Amino acid sequence: MLILFCAQAERHYGLQGLFFLRNFAETITTIDAMTEKEKMLSGQIYSAVDEQLIKELNETKDLIHQYNLLMPTQLDKRREMLMDLLGHVGDDRVFINQPFYCDYGKHIRVGKRFFANFNFTVLDEALVTIGDDCFVGPNVSIYTACHSTDPVERNTRREWALPVTIGDNVWIGGSVTILAGVTIGDNVTIGAGSVVTRDIPSNTVAVGNPCRVIKTL
Repeated sequence: MLILFCAQAERHYGLQGLFFLRNFAETITTIDAMTEKEKMLSGQIYSAVDEQLIKELNETKDLIHQYNLLMPTQLDKRREMLMDLLGHVGDDRVFINQPFYCDYGKHIRVGKRFFANFNFTVLDEALVTIGDDCFVGPNVSIYTACHSTDPVERNTRREWALPVTIGDNVWIGGSVTILAGVTIGDNVTIGAGSVVTRDIPSNTVAVGNPCRVIKTL
């Protein structure tokens, strides 16, 4: 069947159509061969109820539970757990106030001297990369997971995820929500209560819902 489609594409659309069809077929074959985790991390649609993913989610929940039960004065143990839980930590000065919540942990990368206040929540189905000298206020949430607006599709538990990237020297005010696929540049301040739905350029102050630039530094 694919050979017939390729022949028809070449006859009606020339070599360009043929190349498109062949590349499309190769892409579909590659996606089919991927695990659900590989699909998730590459931005493809994946099953959120995959056995392996559920297992990893529950293992991370156990670690997060242990972290949140540590005494606040157990600073060394807290740092040790964070360096094991997160995918990358820039130095041993990482500090995240309890409680802290995330889905996988290993998909979160933070730079040097990272600080996050109470109730920092990260749904890290895709990579979350945060630069050096970033301050995160209380009740901040970062969401990489995406769901269909069609309720029938949504109820299949199939979803996708898009990465979030935050540059160096960024201050994120309290109760900010950062949505999937957003990039925030260097030297940025995000005002408290903002909902960041699109990219924010470097050297700016941005506030609001949706978050928008109000000042250039």
